[in-house]
Amino acid sequence: MNMKIERYDDINMKFEDLNLHSDILKAINGLGYTEPSEVQEKVIPLALKGEDIIAKAQTGSGKTAAFAIPVIQNMDVELNEVQALVLTPTRELAVQVKEDFSSLGLFKRLKTIAIYGKQPMSVQKTQLKQRVHIVVGTPGRTLDHIKNGTLKLDNIKYLIIDEADEMLNMGFIDQVEDIIKYVSKERQTLMFSATLAPEIKELIERHMNDAKTIEIAGEALTVDRINQRYYEIAENHKYNLLRDILTLEKVNQGILFCRTKSNVSMLASRMRTNGYSVTEIHGDMLQRERLIALKEFKEGKFKYIVATDVAARGIDASGVSHVFNYDIPLELEAYVHRIGRTGRAGKSGEAITFVTPHEDKFLKAIEEFIAFKIPKAMRPDRDEVLNAPKEETSTIVKEKPKNLGEVTKIYISGGKKKKVRRGDIVGALINSGNIPGDKIGVIDIYDNYSHVDILEGFGRDLLRKNREILIKGKPFRIKKATPKDF
Repeated sequence: MNMKIERYDDINMKFEDLNLHSDILKAINGLGYTEPSEVQEKVIPLALKGEDIIAKAQTGSGKTAAFAIPVIQNMDVELNEVQALVLTPTRELAVQVKEDFSSLGLFKRLKTIAIYGKQPMSVQKTQLKQRVHIVVGTPGRTLDHIKNGTLKLDNIKYLIIDEADEMLNMGFIDQVEDIIKYVSKERQTLMFSATLAPEIKELIERHMNDAKTIEIAGEALTVDRINQRYYEIAENHKYNLLRDILTLEKVNQGILFCRTKSNVSMLASRMRTNGYSVTEIHGDMLQRERLIALKEFKEGKFKYIVATDVAARGIDASGVSHVFNYDIPLELEAYVHRIGRTGRAGKSGEAITFVTPHEDKFLKAIEEFIAFKIPKAMRPDRDEVLNAPKEETSTIVKEKPKNLGEVTKIYISGGKKKKVRRGDIVGALINSGNIPGDKIGVIDIYDNYSHVDILEGFGRDLLRKNREILIKGKPFRIKKATPKDF
């Protein structure tokens, strides 16, 4: 196989220049994005042409949209089969990617689900029986569904392998290769990785067709828009230094990284005791608790989140102004992944690292890796801290919510057992509910009930005026769907 490296001239490209479907542009605009990132600008045109692509890009570069947009653009919405499979190394990232697909594909009415370990197989089997276009999964659980016959790959047109380097580091690369063997060779394959280790290059050679290689320089993530500094501090003085910095700095939201789960729990506990608005995420938490913590931090319910590296891979919040390496990372790439959580969407960010006297060698290794000498900062003056105006520790500067148009998920008290079909629901909503056809989103029909997404406030209006809707002449109860209805 001949791998070609694509090179581009700098162009001030807009999403409108990419010949995207109006429904995708509407979703992109609703999310507040105007210009594609570098990886999006380089990947999307080639992916739209059906090229196999290997993109060397760091976390935080906008790579999810780089592969999601072309897949959504080329998806056959009328074919009610799984057409795209995305493999991710962690559950948190699977959920994040699923949400990104759902947001970008909202107006095209594409259904995306996430499958991962620690969630009951029965729940996922039920989801896979519905109208699903895109599946995002971790390798182990995806392979389980394939072998059990609950995930059909007959119509897979797109295979995306996200964070291939992490797949390798976490020992999943063999499972990834096993999954690839089940997918038709008549597919488009996109692979994203922060590094191209020999094992990953071998995988590319075996399973990709004349792949184009696109490299996005990692230095832009660590230098541009991110102000880095470090403090030399004894281990037992770290927390007091942190409190001083938080007193003086204007933090919108902050992520604090620790190397171990126990350090995460101890730091989060101390911060709560001192009145900080803080949540935490680490591997010993139940999956449901981890997802709730991520969701609430992203929504701005907490000002700080304390995390380990692996557990934090699903964190993608635009309001993060500060990243603290409370424990300096021992893996060089982890530093880049960590600080890449700030300085996003054209904003500046602060990356602050605590270095104990015996950790100087790790700092020097990081500086060599990123080709940048991180400035040393002096500890804040005590009088300055004591005289600083007191700010509410829980205050978060909330950004204006991004408007995708209001989406209301409606519960209908009839499903397959009452012979309710998708066309019946669409007809009833248009004729009985006075809902415009283009405002009816994804419809899921289960045995005893159905769900339908209604866009742009029409669902709210429907529920305000009606408690029932006529389907094939028979009344069915309707209400706003709640978590217990899923």
